[in-house]
Amino acid sequence: MMPVPTLPGITSHMVTSARITSRVLTSGPETGTAVLFLHGNLSSATYWEEIMLALPDGYRGIAPDQRGYGDADINAKIDATRGLRDLADDAVALLDQLGVDKAHVAGHSMGGAVIWQMLLDHPDRVHSATVACPGSPFGYGGTKDAAGTPCYDDFAGSGGGIVNPDLAERVTNGDRGTESQTSPRNVMNGFYWKPPFVPAREEDLLSSMLSQHIGAQDYPGDSITSANWPGSAPGVWGIANALSPKYIGDYNVLYNSPVKPPILWVRGSDDQIVSDQSLFEFGTLGSMGAVPGWPGADVFPPQPMVSQTRYMLDKYQAAGGQYREEVIADTGHSPFIEKPDVFNALFHAQLRAITP
Repeated sequence: MMPVPTLPGITSHMVTSARITSRVLTSGPETGTAVLFLHGNLSSATYWEEIMLALPDGYRGIAPDQRGYGDADINAKIDATRGLRDLADDAVALLDQLGVDKAHVAGHSMGGAVIWQMLLDHPDRVHSATVACPGSPFGYGGTKDAAGTPCYDDFAGSGGGIVNPDLAERVTNGDRGTESQTSPRNVMNGFYWKPPFVPAREEDLLSSMLSQHIGAQDYPGDSITSANWPGSAPGVWGIANALSPKYIGDYNVLYNSPVKPPILWVRGSDDQIVSDQSLFEFGTLGSMGAVPGWPGADVFPPQPMVSQTRYMLDKYQAAGGQYREEVIADTGHSPFIEKPDVFNALFHAQLRAITP
């Protein structure tokens, strides 16, 4: 794995908390108001660097490589039966280690799903939450309506078995080429942002993608053979299984909590990874004929990921919380990389609305 360089103004540290040792990137004054950044799947803290450097005066950016990624301890595995609690608990343990009582939190994709878990378990540690193209609060794969109803009792169609094994192998091999449709570079440039956009730091972001921990206890993780289509149910290790709807938390806890930080939900208008027609989800792929044997829309429709997030946030708002949904035009799955000025205007307003 290639080391990933950092931008001027970003400091890299190895930090050991009560739970894990990992690389942590920081920006801004140590005494500043803390902003914790959580990266997405198949990436690392590197993805947030430009946004960290653009924080207003008086804010301190903190971005860890999460468990299972980058320079996090390779021996620290994700217990998927806890859902995303390992990652949420890691985030709070890092704040503890750094002496931060409360932080603004920002999460991208899978990192946004970790924030859902933080709001369930640790809302008192959060000033505000900003989620960019977050994973559905009801998990990734295997659900069929806005309320997150599972397609099958065993949650087939989610977990480690739905990960493309060729992509995982190419990450293992450090593939930086463009020969295959499943090469990491082609997946990144085809889906992380809206083509033909290519970021200036393409090579660093690719190196970050290739720093994913790979294996039966990491990514893609394990799986269980299922009699239900598409033939695989979630296992118990790694991030893909942790994202299964089988292991999500009880959102009644969120709605009933007296502590409800304001939430800014930002998404790209042309996101193909987290959407109501995601090209990485088996209901969509089956309906397109890309996966044989699809049982039809009554049994396994495309997962309405965006509608599920809106459903949860509407209930949060009805219970006394606040949220805003903002769509950034002509962007894909990483609008904060594609149009950082537009994202920062929304993000900084969110930060300034809450004065610690």
